[in-house]
Amino acid sequence: MRQLKTAAIIAIAVILQASLRNIWPPLRFLDCPLIVVVYFALVRDPLEALLVAAVCGIATDAVGAGGLLGSSGFSKTVTAFVIVTLFSRLLVNNPLARIPVMAGAIILDSAVYVLLNKAFGNPTFLPFVSYVAYKLIATTAVGAIILFTTDVFFSERARQRRKHAFRRRIARRNISTIGRRR
Repeated sequence: MRQLKTAAIIAIAVILQASLRNIWPPLRFLDCPLIVVVYFALVRDPLEALLVAAVCGIATDAVGAGGLLGSSGFSKTVTAFVIVTLFSRLLVNNPLARIPVMAGAIILDSAVYVLLNKAFGNPTFLPFVSYVAYKLIATTAVGAIILFTTDVFFSERARQRRKHAFRRRIARRNISTIGRRR
């Protein structure tokens, strides 16, 4: 069941990546699969994060991201590897602490992607700095919202809150009724 959810998340991210650029051209700088890769690299198993990164990148290239086939897969896999390596020792549970990680991942992913395309002679449409700046702004803003939302609704802490919410209501009710009896 967990693999099915992961596959659905990857499919949604890749479909959004392919369709949003057709709706409004500036949305081509939003990198939805990279948001998924960063989330899996920070929260899940390292091997699963690397597999998700490779699948997201190759699927993004397959639907027509505009680069070499496999360059996005390689850049996202390198990005996931660096995140897993650097932050496996650190506990990054705070959603605000994940924003600089997301920004660094965007810069690394863009640098590897552009370098691969330049190395194999595939021209880029924008200068590197403007490409990274637009991608950094769009993906960091949307990624911060998505990472915060997943932390609030789908984290282990949220499960514990939902699990004990009924007990808290009963405890509050009992305290208030005890005070009224006197």
